[in-house]
Amino acid sequence: MTDVPAHLHAFDWPDRVVIGTLGRPGARTFYLQVRTGAQIMSIALEKEQSALLAMKVDEVLDQLRAVEGNPYSVPTGTPVELVDNDPLDAVQEQFRAATIGIGWDPTTAQLIIEAQPLPADDVEPDEAGTAESEMLRVRIPVGAARAFTQRTREVVDAGRPLCTLCGHPIDPDGHTCIIPES
Repeated sequence: MTDVPAHLHAFDWPDRVVIGTLGRPGARTFYLQVRTGAQIMSIALEKEQSALLAMKVDEVLDQLRAVEGNPYSVPTGTPVELVDNDPLDAVQEQFRAATIGIGWDPTTAQLIIEAQPLPADDVEPDEAGTAESEMLRVRIPVGAARAFTQRTREVVDAGRPLCTLCGHPIDPDGHTCIIPES
């Protein structure tokens, strides 16, 4: 994982970790939202980042499940009591994620997700020549991580339907099909 930034937003045992969207298909903004009690943080992601994050989290969980004896009790599927299909809480975007990292803490049996924004152009470096940095760090138990990936895949797949002829998304207000030449 990375060095601790100047502004670390840490959620060690969050009540909720979800990917959700605002906007209509074709113009959706994706958010990673974390909540512990009244503390809520929302960071914007690209659709592709969301899909890749879910895929990589599942890969880590599958590798851990394959460890002899499954010492971390990693479930194969989503525990029904952890399914979260509720809409996002009120969204106030903290930053747009540029880099996302995934780690594992065997001492707590939690997956770690870290997200950092692109450096801002208007941030002045301090005396050491470094600009203040910001990071979201979320620790998720294995069952909640499975629920996170299931919901994320469903949210990503809920976009515009694809045209069966050309494979491009069909907008709600119409579609001009461009069939590739053979």
